[in-house]
Amino acid sequence: MSDLGHVLVLAGGLSYEREVSLRSGRRVSEGLQGAGVSVETRDTDASLVPSMLANPPDAVFVTLHGGAGEDGAIRSVLELLSIPYVGADPDACRVAFDKPTAKTVVRSVGLRTPDSVTLPKETFHDLGASAVLTRIVERLGLPLFVKPSRGGSALGASIVRVAEELPAAMVGCFAYGDTALIERCIKGVEISVSVIDLGEGPVALPPVEIVPDDGTYDYAARYTAGHTEFFAPARLSPEVSAACSEMAVTAHTALGLRDISRTDLIVDEDGLPHFLEVNVAPGMTETSLFPMAAEAAGEDFGTLCRVLLEQAAARGA
Repeated sequence: MSDLGHVLVLAGGLSYEREVSLRSGRRVSEGLQGAGVSVETRDTDASLVPSMLANPPDAVFVTLHGGAGEDGAIRSVLELLSIPYVGADPDACRVAFDKPTAKTVVRSVGLRTPDSVTLPKETFHDLGASAVLTRIVERLGLPLFVKPSRGGSALGASIVRVAEELPAAMVGCFAYGDTALIERCIKGVEISVSVIDLGEGPVALPPVEIVPDDGTYDYAARYTAGHTEFFAPARLSPEVSAACSEMAVTAHTALGLRDISRTDLIVDEDGLPHFLEVNVAPGMTETSLFPMAAEAAGEDFGTLCRVLLEQAAARGA
């Protein structure tokens, strides 16, 4: 049995990714129980803070996705309550969760990332959508990838192959956020690299290759079993695999992340990886990439979660 007495897994929340979060929380809780940890799973509602004050957990595992789960807000509350938790601190979360800001940071340390334009909804409307979008296509070329600047699970994201598709892609993006990130779409192999730090510095787990059935890794492809084929480890040469791992660890370090993260990237036709985004609260569902990478590394998922919680508890709030 674990030395941890009372552990809390936070799952649910009110973001668009609530259902994914609940599945992640269930997977983490089951893994911890299998590793001998007594677990309570809680949603984020008005009873949460009084409950934690009355019975403070030894540590918290945050499996909230999007919004408060990844923007640092819930972690700020945990710090106010002096409750230790797994994962990055609020300041690092705020930087990493905003995709354009994260791209700026990783570019400053020499990482390759697609050229892009960041466009708030107000600017899009105030300056005239048609003229702005025309200039974006002229500058970045086609195809393009449009996604909300904050959020995950590919909600509001789409590929634009011809200029006429861009206005609809922007509208779809703005349904999930007030700012759009429009990137040059790099053709290649989609790769995810999870990073874990068990006390001896961040290390990359084996890269996972993502092959969606219809070519697009959207929400359905991510969370519906059988819609995507995964290869763990990825079918990369040792040199390219090492470059992907190095990119993920460098991004984790440059962004000041802690304990765990997952970097999404794409390997182009020349074998060069390009940073796309980083996740401070990686999905933990049955189709998520972090558990796949852990299994590929020969690690027991529940044991990894337990060690992360033990590390957080020892670190303190």
